[in-house]
Amino acid sequence: MRAVLMPAAGPPEVLQPAEIEPPAIHHPHELKVCLHGAGVNPVDTKLRARGVFYPDGLPAVLGCDGAGEVVETGEAVTRLRKGDKIWFCDGGLGAAQGNYAEFKVVDESVARRIPQSLTPGQAAAGPLVLITAWGALFDRGRLRSGQTVLIHAGAGGVGHVAIQMAKEAGARVCTTVGSPEKAEFARALGADETILYKETDFVAAVNAWTDGQGADLTLDTVGGQTFQQSIHCTAHFGSLVTLLEPEAEADWGEARTRNLRIGFELMLTPMLRDLPAARARHGEILDRCAALIDDRRLKIHISQTLPLGQAADAHRQIEAGHTQGKIVLSL
Repeated sequence: MRAVLMPAAGPPEVLQPAEIEPPAIHHPHELKVCLHGAGVNPVDTKLRARGVFYPDGLPAVLGCDGAGEVVETGEAVTRLRKGDKIWFCDGGLGAAQGNYAEFKVVDESVARRIPQSLTPGQAAAGPLVLITAWGALFDRGRLRSGQTVLIHAGAGGVGHVAIQMAKEAGARVCTTVGSPEKAEFARALGADETILYKETDFVAAVNAWTDGQGADLTLDTVGGQTFQQSIHCTAHFGSLVTLLEPEAEADWGEARTRNLRIGFELMLTPMLRDLPAARARHGEILDRCAALIDDRRLKIHISQTLPLGQAADAHRQIEAGHTQGKIVLSL
């Protein structure tokens, strides 16, 4: 089958089209899927640049996000059947095969039917960012109606769906963006306030927007100094959830004084640690998001769809930081 292989860590050029053996069902609860699309995420670019999670994981097929049509089922599969269109987040970390390929085998427990209003190619953009945003806002951040939320990088993959989820939950949303075009995009998604972080001190801007109180919940999708500075514009007794690991020299004094609840959202944990119950929770989130998408209360913005063989180009665009929403590889 056609695939894109990562034989070694390095620049985007290490991603090379290749012919590899198609996967086969080995367990009774597995499905074989003919992939129609693979979402491309920043984690893909990081794994390509620095290496996969497993020491014997190379050569690897990257790509956590996939969607397509079930073409074969194991004998114990009960919830899905041949011909169903499904989406999922599975593989691509250096152990199980990822989704930059024509076929993929997944366990039935991680797959869900795609929203009726999306094609599989469109649905491939969704799982990782939807699960991440939902987990960060509601499971870790405990978001409630009427609260104020700061979402960093609101035009990005996680950010653009997080804005919509927070607004749907009844929150007031402020977001940081890198350009006027991205600010316009974020406002169209429902953001109440946009901050051009390259031109404006976002800490001062958020504190002004909240009348000096700070945001009840901050979602940090950037890390580094952005996380450190966000402490100073998160409300006392509020929540600060990050997708990244804080720097070793991070100063926690102000966070402690503010009695902040610090949360970490790594949606890959259920895959990395083989936690079936947590993976089932991911399926529940996808079902809830599918309902919102079909009700036109949530949308996934796809900035570009590229052929599978142009995976390296997709990585270059993400690393350049100019993408709004998601990039999808078509198969």
